[in-house]
Amino acid sequence: MSSPSTRAPVSAPVGQPGVIGALSTPDRLLPVWIGLAMAAGLLLGRLVPGLNSALEAVKIGEISLPIALGLLLMMYPVLAKVRYDRLGAVTGDRRLLVASLVLNWVLGPALMFALAWLLLPDLPEYRTGLIIVGLARCIAMVLIWNDLACGDREAAAVLVAINSIFQVVAFAALGWFYLQVLPGWLGLAEGTALQVSAWDIAWYVLIFLGIPLVAGYLSRRLGERARGREWYEERFLPKIGPIALYGLLFTIVILFALQGETITSQPGDVARIAVPLLAYFALMWGGSFLAGRAIGLTYERTTTLAFTAAGNNFELAIAVAVGVFGVTSGQALAGVVGPLIEVPVLVALVYVSLAGRRLFSTTPAPKGSVHA
Repeated sequence: MSSPSTRAPVSAPVGQPGVIGALSTPDRLLPVWIGLAMAAGLLLGRLVPGLNSALEAVKIGEISLPIALGLLLMMYPVLAKVRYDRLGAVTGDRRLLVASLVLNWVLGPALMFALAWLLLPDLPEYRTGLIIVGLARCIAMVLIWNDLACGDREAAAVLVAINSIFQVVAFAALGWFYLQVLPGWLGLAEGTALQVSAWDIAWYVLIFLGIPLVAGYLSRRLGERARGREWYEERFLPKIGPIALYGLLFTIVILFALQGETITSQPGDVARIAVPLLAYFALMWGGSFLAGRAIGLTYERTTTLAFTAAGNNFELAIAVAVGVFGVTSGQALAGVVGPLIEVPVLVALVYVSLAGRRLFSTTPAPKGSVHA
């Protein structure tokens, strides 16, 4: 495996020793690049006067245009690599689809609700913000983590699409249930109403998933039709591939530049918010990975299941928290801390996932479940 942009097909037997040691230099240094991007963003946000205001002023609706641009650049090469003619093999895998739905829309929100109440009983604003993060299932960066960990690219595209549909349909209803109804049933506290428009959520999904998905699909269809699959995969994809890494690092810099002052001025609060997030990512990813193996999924699809279940759509969570509670609210701060914790943790889990390949059989995966 090379960088998220140029990774070669997976051909070594599962369980081959030295998988991580065989990573290319960009892959081995990816945590360093991400750490430097986070630090650069925090420093820019603190040291450059007026930068936050300038970045916030450039918006499409409530979406920061620089962040949207970075996400589009990050996601397009990954979606351009998807073999769309293999999606039928994914949609026919009921074990994968059912497991993903249960993990994402039943266990994930419930786990974040439990951790938020258990670990932040005295901080209602941060608790509410974390619950909102738990409701926002990942539709963006998960494609990068999945690709780095040699997950099933086609399966990731399908599961992300399913998450997008459920996000539009169920986000507001789940917010009402977990913030207003369930706390009342459990006698914990008076509920907090969450008024979120399904149209607003659909807009975020369209920007962060719809545009790069359509662009990736058209690139493959038109490119293969004009020049053939060999040219497309051996010449075109390697050229556009590095854009994914650049888009990822650019997005991280801009995101942390926007929130640098908030994060660095409240280190104690950030630490309190980080504890349930760390527990959430560890439990969701580890539980999903073990569940995938237990139900007989291949390594590639188990990895995809784990990352799509553990990741969260922090763009949506921040937008909802800011729109409902205000930009200076504790709920918004909890949303901002989400990517601060998620990015390095999920990068670390990429390496854990690769090390876990030896737990799987060396039997070749079904057609459509490995990268080509």
